[in-house]
Amino acid sequence: MTFDTPTFPDLIGLIGVLMILVTYGALTLEKIDPKGWRYSAGNGIGAVLILFSLYFSFNLASFVIEIAWLAISLFGLWKAWRRA
Repeated sequence: MTFDTPTFPDLIGLIGVLMILVTYGALTLEKIDPKGWRYSAGNGIGAVLILFSLYFSFNLASFVIEIAWLAISLFGLWKAWRRA
């Protein structure tokens, strides 16, 4: 297995991964409310960044999970907006 130098889309995707992991970590550490907009926004933005990277290097399984992640995040944002 060899590793190529990360491209710009790879770096954007990695930022998306980091965003999702930080958001999940904050949830686990009880720093954010799972019903609040920040949780859904962090996950949604992370999913969009990963989808951007997938445009340049497509992977069907990753695409499907990120579309689902984005849809769930948008629903969570809608629910948070309705509660406000």
